[in-house]
Amino acid sequence: MSPNDVRAVISGGASGLGLATARRIVADGGKVTLLDLNDEKGQAAVAELGEAAAFLHLDVTDEAATVAALTDARARMGGLNVAVSCAGIIGAGRVLGREGTMPLAGFSTTIKVNLIGSFNLAKAAADLMQHNEAGADGERGVIVNTASIAAFEGQIGQAAYSASKGGIVAMTLPLAREFTRIGVRVMTVAPGVFHTPMVDGMPEQVYQSLCAQVPYPSRLGDPAEFADTVAFILGNRYLNGSTIRVDGAIRLQPK
Repeated sequence: MSPNDVRAVISGGASGLGLATARRIVADGGKVTLLDLNDEKGQAAVAELGEAAAFLHLDVTDEAATVAALTDARARMGGLNVAVSCAGIIGAGRVLGREGTMPLAGFSTTIKVNLIGSFNLAKAAADLMQHNEAGADGERGVIVNTASIAAFEGQIGQAAYSASKGGIVAMTLPLAREFTRIGVRVMTVAPGVFHTPMVDGMPEQVYQSLCAQVPYPSRLGDPAEFADTVAFILGNRYLNGSTIRVDGAIRLQPK
């Protein structure tokens, strides 16, 4: 689709990879609605992005609220043809820790936010997109989910996180196959180690050690590079049903 035709909702859009994606879409002439739990960051992001952006408070695990938010977003933007899922939590912790086994609630919460939240947004978006007027190749919309390289090389302490991201990778193809009849493509991006707010408080020595683990370029990913990948997906209609790693050739070690 043409960049200036993009009408996108972005979960986790108030910061990190989601905000970088919003910046790229707006810079290219599209419109975005940021979906996030952080009202302060959401309003700050809209102030930065200008009239092409709006913010809605949303918990992506809430089925009814997600449907309502996307319906509202579509009305605000005059359409909805892109949904990008960036909302997620780390959910780190050993299954057999020093203080006992991992509480099942912790594992369940990680799955609920990362995997079920992504599914919830995807199905609500597809339900609205199927009514769009068909464009070139019959396209009516694009859904982009965010996994992680931990889906493929999960480290010790990432059982919950890796399971949630692995589920996102696994559902990409069946969703893409099902949505062929409505002209909606489904893709997933699996980022490596990116410089997001989660690493800002990291000690310098730890930060440099992390950078050194990336073969080339030996640095953390720039969120703008994630956004570039999303933009590439939106513009290339032959990309469907696959996962793209964006990771500087890193392969995670056991720990």
